[in-house]
Amino acid sequence: MAGLSDVRRIVQSLPETAEAEDHFGFSVLGKGGKRRGFAWAWNERVEPTKPRAPNEKVLAVRVANLQEKETLLSADPAKFFTEPHYNGFPAVLVRLEAIDAAELAEVITDAWRVVAAARLVRDFDRDHGG
Repeated sequence: MAGLSDVRRIVQSLPETAEAEDHFGFSVLGKGGKRRGFAWAWNERVEPTKPRAPNEKVLAVRVANLQEKETLLSADPAKFFTEPHYNGFPAVLVRLEAIDAAELAEVITDAWRVVAAARLVRDFDRDHGG
């Protein structure tokens, strides 16, 4: 079982990452030097007419494409799911209580790779044997 402290620890181990000041979300320097989000707390629609509310038991993470999204969703529905808000968007929702820290590290690192600048990924792979 993983938690928010695991998410922060994993993200902080990745180059050029930053936590948002106004919500539980993380970005990395992407192409062109712009920050791009790769992991954030899921904003759940609790009541149909009310604003979405952060659910800190679920982490949204970017994936490479919709095919990878479908692969994860079908691989382990207890861990990975989606909702209509994410239809057509390359991200999955991860139940933190259903995933261990090692697998979460893999999922977050993959999400980071999707949006990080190519030089960051190249340097990270060189330094970590990737």
